[in-house]
Amino acid sequence: MSAVKDISIEAYDYTLPDERIAKYPLAERDASKLLVLKDNEIHESQFKHVGDFLPDDTLLVFNETKVIRARLQFRKATGSRIEIFCLEPEQDYQVAFAATSPVRWKCLIGNAKRWKEGGLSMELKVGEEPVTLQAECLSRDDQGAEIEFSWTPENLPFASVLEAAGEIPLPPYLHRDAEASDRDRYQTVFARYDGSVAAPTAGLHFTQPLIADLRERGVQSDQVTLHVGAGTFRPVATETIGEHAMHSETIIVRKSLIENLMEHYGKPVIPVGTTSTRTLESLYWLGVMLKEQGTDLRPLHVEQWFPYGDHEPLSASEALQNILDYLDRHGLTRLEASTALMIAPSYKMRVITGLVTNFHQPKSTLLLLVSALIGERWKDCYRYALDHGFRFLSYGDSCLFL
Repeated sequence: MSAVKDISIEAYDYTLPDERIAKYPLAERDASKLLVLKDNEIHESQFKHVGDFLPDDTLLVFNETKVIRARLQFRKATGSRIEIFCLEPEQDYQVAFAATSPVRWKCLIGNAKRWKEGGLSMELKVGEEPVTLQAECLSRDDQGAEIEFSWTPENLPFASVLEAAGEIPLPPYLHRDAEASDRDRYQTVFARYDGSVAAPTAGLHFTQPLIADLRERGVQSDQVTLHVGAGTFRPVATETIGEHAMHSETIIVRKSLIENLMEHYGKPVIPVGTTSTRTLESLYWLGVMLKEQGTDLRPLHVEQWFPYGDHEPLSASEALQNILDYLDRHGLTRLEASTALMIAPSYKMRVITGLVTNFHQPKSTLLLLVSALIGERWKDCYRYALDHGFRFLSYGDSCLFL
């Protein structure tokens, strides 16, 4: 394990000029450029032609998470603006969004020095109904704050209040406020379940017609849910990656997806995005944990460095079968867990065989994941993209690594 922890993040740096960061999306989602690494050769195309490069019998796995309007802008009586960024609820996501007043969330606070005591309040409308939303800080620490939100009328669900009061949380590197168009474009066309504070951006390139075209070509698809946390924007700020603490994120996987993976064993499994990758690979390690630590294991959580320890060899099918047995034993139709999995060079992929993704920030854990899949070829791919006018980061162009 020490070898992976000693990896220097400087080896995963590159120069990214600000003008190469896509500040806005293209008019058509699938018109983005596509860089393909296949048979160790680099090809250039458009994303609408991604089906030309996918192997036969491919199973694409999408992340169905939906970006919530996580930024709430309050003003104190003095005029100071206080931003509350909703990270994750104290309860289960579905319960929290359906809850009536009050609810508690873990949050980040912007301009926190200006908010020493007392509550915050804002007036808004949910539909045509006037609503008063209040926020009270219950506790603070280095990781954020526990905020209790309350509102009147109290019978409104929090999802409706947040939808009316909040703003789409665009990545900080865009250096602009969210606009009306971002409500649609910073959301995948297949988003279903509220919970993310960042989009699974590889999925932004897909359109419903493209998905239909892939289906006609024989490309299968399935879905997982990983609610993306704010930590996805946090570069590695330490000298070695062993000192970087990965953020934990909630994953939800239907039993039918695990069964589909079992039936697809030995065929290409290509996640759409690093979030889908971390979810699928976390399934393997959850299966290992269930064997090593017992079938009544609670909570189900993959620690950051767990995969790099000493474990008895287990095939992907055996690990997935352990999860199916666990679900059957407990009468469950879906798996709910969390993961802080760090996928870095030396990591061996257990479930996936390729990746659809965007171009990531220098010194990021996402770039480490890409390197774990394709090795030092990431440098050639990124150099090619910089030399050939590709657009980078969330609203930028795409890659298919095989």
